[in-house]
Amino acid sequence: MPAASDRLEAVLERLRPIFDTVALDSYSRERDHLLLREQVTRLVDAGFASLRVPVERGGAGLSIPELARVLTELATADSNLPQIFRGHIAFVEDRLTASESPERDAWLDRFVDGEIVGNAWSEVGSATVGTSQTTVTHTDDGYIVNGSKYYTTGSIYADWTDVTATDSETGAPLTALVRIDQPGVTVRDDWNGFGQQLTGTGTIIFENARVEPNEVRLFESRFRYQTALYQLVLLTVLAGVASSIEADAATQIASRKRTYSHANADLVRHDAQILGVAGEISAVAFTADATVQHVAEVVQRAFETASERDSDEDRSANVAAEIASAQGQIVLSKLVPEVATRVFDALGASGVSRDVGLDRHWRNARTVVSHNPWIYKARIVGDWSVNGTSPEYVWNIGIAKTESAAASG
Repeated sequence: MPAASDRLEAVLERLRPIFDTVALDSYSRERDHLLLREQVTRLVDAGFASLRVPVERGGAGLSIPELARVLTELATADSNLPQIFRGHIAFVEDRLTASESPERDAWLDRFVDGEIVGNAWSEVGSATVGTSQTTVTHTDDGYIVNGSKYYTTGSIYADWTDVTATDSETGAPLTALVRIDQPGVTVRDDWNGFGQQLTGTGTIIFENARVEPNEVRLFESRFRYQTALYQLVLLTVLAGVASSIEADAATQIASRKRTYSHANADLVRHDAQILGVAGEISAVAFTADATVQHVAEVVQRAFETASERDSDEDRSANVAAEIASAQGQIVLSKLVPEVATRVFDALGASGVSRDVGLDRHWRNARTVVSHNPWIYKARIVGDWSVNGTSPEYVWNIGIAKTESAAASG
């Protein structure tokens, strides 16, 4: 692996003390359901919102592989935190790849000032695949947003939320940047998943929420490699979980005094079979980290061709980014939850104590794995490998149009 750049080292030197503090009570926060407001604020105050913003604009100027390194270390401390910033990371990328304009400059300044953006794309209910029941309406007083979103990761901590919606007049798919601190926006901490419980992945309700005209955009104008970048962030979460499992396994094994009559050594830390399990866990953590860095390098190339959108080079780079992120997802979706259970083979019954909380690693990994199910990605990668079929760049969920038509017929 090449030596880290000076700019990355400077960022990590600034952030690692925060990471260390975050790691100290990550389990107790989850157990007591304490939202990560203080931790998010400390990260933002240390420049986390502008890691990708160019140095000449006041940011850290990190490349995507360098950002992935930071996110993996943060995920090792607390797997919730990189996912909290996932929507923000994607919106920063969208502004970085946009044409120069006063609006783009204003957003880069906001990132440097510490303003962050959450996510409000998904809906539950009867919306058909690829559509949104949330609407943007042009009134005499400006634009308003109405609707309800779920899986709104990070928005409970954010200043803005990035909303997908439908133009109420034309039916065109849109995105709208909505200020959260206004009367027309209600954010609920009602995410009920068994993992990643502090990501704020609950409900937002928009009731005539106001949005500035220059913050309404056609969805098709979004940067092309957005799905690959979204998936890369989740891969960093899985890599961080794997690293945390390795550290917890080593600590627990090294500290155990009791052993079994049929064990291989007087101390668990010297037992060859237990050390074999620890080695498997370490190998998966290594594989996860290496996978993240490779995928990040491929996504970086898609960023570098973004200014030549729809050129042959750009199309090739985006296909490569989508495939690489899916390949990484397929592999880590199996390996990380597996070692999250394998750790218990090394510890016996005492390892399942709630006081230790090792079950959180499996719950968190399994929750992350459930995003954009890997079984479909495996088919898509296979179709590309065998038939050269290019993947889609945007994935949607909802009721199939044939089912919706049958229900209304």
